[in-house]
Amino acid sequence: MSELILVKLGGSVITDKRRAATARPQVIARLAREVYEARELRPDLRLVLGHGSGSFGHVVGAKYHVHRGLGDGESWWGYAATAAAAARLNRLVTDAFLEVGVPVLSLQPSASARCQAGRLVEMEVEPLRLALQHGLVPLVYGDVAFDSVQGCAIISTEAILAYLARRLHPKRIVMVGAVDGVYDRDPMRDSKARRIPRITTATLPQIEAQLGDSYGTDVTGGMLTKVRAMVELVAAGDVERVHLVSGLREGVLTRVLLDPQAAEGTVIEI
Repeated sequence: MSELILVKLGGSVITDKRRAATARPQVIARLAREVYEARELRPDLRLVLGHGSGSFGHVVGAKYHVHRGLGDGESWWGYAATAAAAARLNRLVTDAFLEVGVPVLSLQPSASARCQAGRLVEMEVEPLRLALQHGLVPLVYGDVAFDSVQGCAIISTEAILAYLARRLHPKRIVMVGAVDGVYDRDPMRDSKARRIPRITTATLPQIEAQLGDSYGTDVTGGMLTKVRAMVELVAAGDVERVHLVSGLREGVLTRVLLDPQAAEGTVIEI
C-alpha cells in the first residue's frame, strides 16, 4: 500500500547558515542518494520534497526585511533578490537529485502563493498532485509571496508543507536538520543540551520555554515556531507523525523513510 511522506531538507543542513550563499554540495548529494535508496527499497513510497533557503534566501530577506512587508522601492528590489537567491539554491538541489536518479520536479511556490498578514492562504496544488500521479517527486522550497496586507511575505518550507499536508493528508512528515531532533537548548551552542525524544500535544506547553531560536540567520522563526506548526498538524489529524532527525548522520534519512518506528531524533505525535 502506497504511503505519502513529506520531507523537508532544512537550510541548516544543506547550507552553512552563517555564511552567505554557501551550499553544502556533498551533504545535498548524499541526502539525494539516501532518498534514491529508500525509493528503490520501497517502490510504493510517494514523496514530496521541500528544502529551506538557508544562507541563500534568509540572508537576503533579512537584509531587506522582506518578511515584515514593504515600504519603498528598494524593498521591492529586495523581494526580487530574495526570490532569486532561493531559486539558485533550488537549482543546486534539483540538479543533485536528478543526477542520482530521483525524478524531482521543481515547483516554484511564489508563482502561485498568496499570503495574508504573513500567513499562507493560497497556493496551486494541482500540478503537484499530477506530478505524484506520474511517479515524479515534487520539490518545493522556502520562497517569497505577495501579501494582501503587508505587500509581501516570506513563506517558510514548514508553512508550505503544512498547507500541503492539509490538502494531501500524508502519513508522515520527516524534517531533516543539522541536529538530531529537538533539544531543550541549542546543542550547537551548549554541549549540555539534552534531546527531547517525544513531543505530544499534551507535553508541548511544558517544553515551549526551553525551545530557543534556531542557529544562524532565519527570517521564518526558530525551532519553537517550527515545532508548534508540526504539533498543530498532528492535533488536527492532517498527519499521523512528524519525525525530526539529523541530516548530517549518514543513513538516517533512509532509515526513517523506510521505518516509521525508527529510533532516531524526535517524534511528534498525538
